[in-house]
Amino acid sequence: MASQTAREFRHIIRVIDTDIDGTLKVPYALKKVKGISLSLARAILARAGIDPHMRAGFLTEAEVEKIEEIIKDPAKYGIPGWLLNRRKDLETGKDLHLISADLILRTKMDIEKLKEIKSWRGYRHAYGLKVRGQRTRTTGRTGKTVGVKKKAAAKGGGGK
Repeated sequence: MASQTAREFRHIIRVIDTDIDGTLKVPYALKKVKGISLSLARAILARAGIDPHMRAGFLTEAEVEKIEEIIKDPAKYGIPGWLLNRRKDLETGKDLHLISADLILRTKMDIEKLKEIKSWRGYRHAYGLKVRGQRTRTTGRTGKTVGVKKKAAAKGGGGK
């Protein structure tokens, strides 16, 4: 604990163009960067040699740079391929890990490609329907559809 008091505490830390709350523990703080899961954050900290129980506000500039370096090329530092978010990329065929704006852009490009080749998933995306096989009879309704229409009961008894 003496090592943490000697370090300067910062309330906001900038990692990969994302402001991170310094009061969070380091793995949960890294999770705030889009594209980094908790398991990947723990693997990054293990490779960087940083204590995962430390608060993010106590990270030094050198430690933040080391974390950013590992995030930019995780395969180079021995992070396993199953932790990466884009395995066997269609264009390069390599395992990649995308973060923040790159991840959002690549996802949009993938959806546009599905629409362009007129696949089933592309069709569902284009028409704003559920894509992953969920039911659509009762959920996912948009517009003014609120209730269920029932047939009007026949008047006059139910004779022969």
